[in-house]
Amino acid sequence: MTFALRSSASLLAGIAFLTICSAVSASAEDLQFSIYGGYQTAPHSGVDLSDGTSFTAGWEGKSFGSPPYYGARVTWWLEDFNKPNWGISLDFTHDKVYADDDTLAKAGWSHFEFTDGLNLITVNGLYRFQDPTRRWTPYLGAGIGVNIPHVEVIRPEGKTWAYEFGGVTLQAQAGVDFKVTERWSTFVEYKGTYSRIDVPIDSGVDLKTNIFTNAVNVGVSFHW
Repeated sequence: MTFALRSSASLLAGIAFLTICSAVSASAEDLQFSIYGGYQTAPHSGVDLSDGTSFTAGWEGKSFGSPPYYGARVTWWLEDFNKPNWGISLDFTHDKVYADDDTLAKAGWSHFEFTDGLNLITVNGLYRFQDPTRRWTPYLGAGIGVNIPHVEVIRPEGKTWAYEFGGVTLQAQAGVDFKVTERWSTFVEYKGTYSRIDVPIDSGVDLKTNIFTNAVNVGVSFHW
């Protein structure tokens, strides 16, 4: 299961990446490659199990703990279509959430996390507010994709420790890109995500929860 899910996620990302690259082969200068990290949190969410168990989970992000919170994306700006302010991005984000001590005590579980991680793959539409007289460019974006969490549950009934397909993810972002050179820029952004998670755990039980995350990202981009 773990290998299959990793392979499927890699295949999806690879297909999307190759599609973008093929579409812009005549004007590679419109491609932008970005990596980022930052501070990510998640508010409480309800957890429902198919065996009738239900509780509210408090989440901790622990952004800088191992494995850290991070992300990467490739963006294609639609210069060839005479829409230079519009873009399409393929974004991978390694979110993560840990149930806090109060949640574990309340549920009677010893371990409950999506920390290796709550992996998100989204396709997004972007709009940037360009002005040739300045070096900084604000932008907005929104998109949809899938989440593939590493489900970590240890409870009296059993243990679950595997990558699973969670469900649909929605994403929104807003930031400012700062041009450093013709090829390099840095950026600061806010990113919010909503993930519907429905995964099997031990004893034939299904677990459902909806995870919201909020992150402030700092990153660097290379403009091809």
